[in-house]
Amino acid sequence: MKQFFSHPRRFLIPVIILALIGFWVLSINNKEQAPDVTFTTIEGKTIKLAELEGKIVLVNFWATDCPGCIKEMPDLIRTYNEYQDKGFELVAVAMSYDPPSHVLNYTQKNALPFPVMHDSYGNIAASFNDVRVTPTAFILDKQGRVIRRITGELDFAALRNLLDTQLALPGAT
Repeated sequence: MKQFFSHPRRFLIPVIILALIGFWVLSINNKEQAPDVTFTTIEGKTIKLAELEGKIVLVNFWATDCPGCIKEMPDLIRTYNEYQDKGFELVAVAMSYDPPSHVLNYTQKNALPFPVMHDSYGNIAASFNDVRVTPTAFILDKQGRVIRRITGELDFAALRNLLDTQLALPGAT
């Protein structure tokens, strides 16, 4: 025993390794719960985020004057159409500074198939860690926990891989 403690490296290295493993395990299991919000779509329908548990959810903050948002919209539509029947939901949240008439016009002109809301007072953006930059997306697991926050345009190949992985886990509806 005396020999073990006479060489601090023999003692410190295993302790450091165990500590790193512990932090890694905690970081994996310590996912942030999504805020308890209710979306009101531009059609007047209400959707409680908590009611979407059991599905993989993408909450996408966007604006009609955001080039990256407009560029990724066709891919969002394709992804939604491909995965909606497999347990995926997408809610598009237009930012408070976006004129409601522009949001409604864009939604109708482009026949967006997923729920769209206008965050008139910025309450939803504030609830999601004060989103200010578009596009910003939050991907939630089946338990309503944030598994990804992406600021900037989405990588749709990576998104599809993530959806395939998450939807294969037990609990999707």
